[in-house]
Amino acid sequence: MSGAAEADTDTVGEVEAAGHFRIYLGAAPGVGKTYAMLAEGQRRRRRGADVVAGFVECYGRPLTGALINGLEVIPRKAVDYRGTRLEEMDLDAVLRRRPEVALFDELAHTNVPGSGRHGKRWQDVLDILGAGINVITTVNIQHLESVADEVEQMTGAPVRERVPDWVVRKANQIELIDSSPEQLRRRMLHGNIYPKDKVPQALTHFFRTDNLIALRELALRFVADESDEELLEHLRRHQPQVLWETTGRIMVAVTAAPGTEVLLRRAARIAFRFKAELDVVHVIVGDTSPPADGRSAGCGS
Repeated sequence: MSGAAEADTDTVGEVEAAGHFRIYLGAAPGVGKTYAMLAEGQRRRRRGADVVAGFVECYGRPLTGALINGLEVIPRKAVDYRGTRLEEMDLDAVLRRRPEVALFDELAHTNVPGSGRHGKRWQDVLDILGAGINVITTVNIQHLESVADEVEQMTGAPVRERVPDWVVRKANQIELIDSSPEQLRRRMLHGNIYPKDKVPQALTHFFRTDNLIALRELALRFVADESDEELLEHLRRHQPQVLWETTGRIMVAVTAAPGTEVLLRRAARIAFRFKAELDVVHVIVGDTSPPADGRSAGCGS
């Protein structure tokens, strides 16, 4: 856990008793997280909820931008930083407005220095949840602190903006917005994710097919782990006298041949990743001599 996370663990109890927290998680930019968030906001607005757009980035995508129509947009705070005029979310304006539901893009975003109370948007979101406001937000899997270093090594791209896992796991609901690598690359080619001038470099670097497959696997695995935890908690709460088990078991068969150690380490990593029990079976190959007492070693003995 980072120092920032440790400093904010006092707010954990507030989050649990405060606003409802929903996260749309994606494997990469362009999967449709913002679109899904706005669509949910519009659905709730039509049902009579008081919904505002606290900070939404459409990146010039017309279909996404159209979903803001009809939503109240909280004015952004303008900040001068190193000679550049930038815009940030206005935390105090959101708290004064006190809507029923607030929408925020990019949970891992780093705020411009001097723009507000906190250095990170996730810290702003915790304040908003603590005020009893429901929050719907978005984040990509590479920004989770536990996987950011792995993503850096895999893609070669630095992950500077990170959110502690404990913040994401505090969400009442995490929904995976999925898209195949092929579909993402097609959307990139059509200019639906990045501007045209950035497409060639993106397709040959971060948006390579192998990278997108690995990122998708990380996102699926994270959501699957969360689902297992939620199911176990539900079962324990409703039938505490029963010992429930939802994880699988890993079995590896080994011999005395060279390479057994590598196989065992690989099996152990898989078992650890899936929180599964590991069984190791030692297989003796080529020993056809009869038992010492002369009886058959077959199944009927």
